[in-house]
Amino acid sequence: MNKGGVRRLLDKPYLLWSALFIAAPLVMVAYYAFTDKSGAFSLNSFSQIPDYFSTILLSILYGLFATVICVLLGYPFAYFLSKHTKRTQRTIVLLVMLPMWMNFLIRTYSLMTILGDTGVINSLLSSLHLLKTVDGETVPLHLINTSGAVILGMVYNFLPYMILPIYSVLSKVDVSLLEAAQDLGSNKYHSFKRIVVPLSVPGLLSGITMVFVPCVSTFYITQKLGGGQIVLIGDVIESQFQTSNNYNLGASLSFVLMILIFICLGVVNYFDDGKEGDGGVVI
Repeated sequence: MNKGGVRRLLDKPYLLWSALFIAAPLVMVAYYAFTDKSGAFSLNSFSQIPDYFSTILLSILYGLFATVICVLLGYPFAYFLSKHTKRTQRTIVLLVMLPMWMNFLIRTYSLMTILGDTGVINSLLSSLHLLKTVDGETVPLHLINTSGAVILGMVYNFLPYMILPIYSVLSKVDVSLLEAAQDLGSNKYHSFKRIVVPLSVPGLLSGITMVFVPCVSTFYITQKLGGGQIVLIGDVIESQFQTSNNYNLGASLSFVLMILIFICLGVVNYFDDGKEGDGGVVI
């Protein structure tokens, strides 16, 4: 068998996987989105989408805010990590990945334990007598079921997806480029601005995509850390499938969300076009 035949044979499992777990779910979403409960073609579900524009906008804002925080935290962390020895890098990368080995639900529940009215933070502040007292009773800080708790949950769960792509690119930056820049009179700031930052763009864009997409579509974080008081588009979609049994509206909302995500990916790929480096996003 020639190389072309071997390559086609090896492609078969991937094509089967793609058909079953990528193409088929997308076809099912499109089917329910463009039909009614009887299975007939209908755009009625899409006519209800304007009622959820504010929810979609709120989801995008939360996703953007969490993504910006992840960039501000993840980029410096990845940069200084890339400056350590290889042994130290491997150890720190292991520590970054360690929370990802735990179940997503367990990680979210751990934040509930930390942020709760009787949680770790309030217990610590109470033991230090730093909480207010009213009529002899200690008043805990209300940290959970707030917007801040939801953003914190997003950042905590998805920050590694920002750090790792950026680190992957920065760790491969050719040191000789920085040395040449310094030999030509460039200081560290200009070397970082003109060499390191442009070379790290593919990893940065990949990290932004890997954080923004799940933040916009999440629902479990808002349910547990928002206490149902903060409703994002993921919560609406989940309720349509699990509670209301309105698959058609849930699918149409999912379809719109999917289009928005593809638009974001297209924008990211547009700015990433022609740039070399690991961690780029390809549709």
